Amino acid sequence: MLKRTLLALAIAATATVPAFAHLDPVEHGSFAAGFDHPLHGLDHLLAMVAVGLWAAAQRGRAIWLVPAAFVGTMALGFVAATIGMPLPLVEPAILASVIFIGIAIALALPIPTPAVAALVAFFALFHGHAHGSELGHAGALEFAAGFVLATALLHAVGIGIGLLFSRLGGKLLGRIAGLATALSGVWLAFIA
Repeated sequence: MLKRTLLALAIAATATVPAFAHLDPVEHGSFAAGFDHPLHGLDHLLAMVAVGLWAAAQRGRAIWLVPAAFVGTMALGFVAATIGMPLPLVEPAILASVIFIGIAIALALPIPTPAVAALVAFFALFHGHAHGSELGHAGALEFAAGFVLATALLHAVGIGIGLLFSRLGGKLLGRIAGLATALSGVWLAFIA
């Protein structure tokens, strides 16, 4: 079972070779384009799954509160971008989210759930802004609905993986996944 899970994770990671999820603006404006958007950028994909992993590691109400904080604030970042509100350092903040959340998971930092929710919300603002920055106004609602659903599903995948890891190997497998996430973020920042 563990081998199949790790194989599936490896396939998912290598299937998302492009480093960033910014599609041709001509393709934007549909639910399908919005749903597809976070699935084709390794930076977004890693961050979304890592949020779920971190929520699972926190347990309790964090399992719904942390992803909800991310999705809600991401929607605000999207709106800010579509109305033309600038936000500096969007791409570096997205990469920082992958590295920071990965490190937090790997170190099993004892951070209270509301603080974890606030931290992921901070990073979500940048993710949402990135989703909306190239869209303009055409099809914004459909596009937003698509990427919100995809994000929630990626969080659910992360939660599922985190809960599975805790059943199979205690906290060790989750911590290894956090380290792999952080190292992937460093790789994206300096090599990709």
